[in-house]
Amino acid sequence: MPMQGYSVGRDVTLVLQTPTGPLSIPKITNFTRKQDATVERVKRIDGITESLRFFDGWSGSLRAKRNGPDVDRYFAQLEANYYAGLNEIPAQIYETVAEPNGAISQFRYDGVMLTLDNAGDVVGDASIELSLTFTASRRIQVS
Repeated sequence: MPMQGYSVGRDVTLVLQTPTGPLSIPKITNFTRKQDATVERVKRIDGITESLRFFDGWSGSLRAKRNGPDVDRYFAQLEANYYAGLNEIPAQIYETVAEPNGAISQFRYDGVMLTLDNAGDVVGDASIELSLTFTASRRIQVS
């Protein structure tokens, strides 16, 4: 629920949908996303500079506390599929946001390729934090 008219992290819910079903990551502690674009600067002969923007999808990362083998198993299967010569089918991310005005916004990231950047540091008396990054071909507003 928003606080004093501001969106806060607990207003966001994520679902990672893989070709084999949802990837359960219930202990997400951080989610970042950004729109990627290439900008071309065009210098006209009259001295005026204009900019062209080409959309290049989305990228981001998430961190989560490990609470089971789901993430490790998912990436182990992706790696096995790679070495078996199988095509990787992209995933999707569904993002739901409870807006400060009470509305619900939903976005779908298509063409998602996930990478396990860090499977976590194993340290006594500390939780294990996973780090994943993603690229997506599109982000589409669903509602």
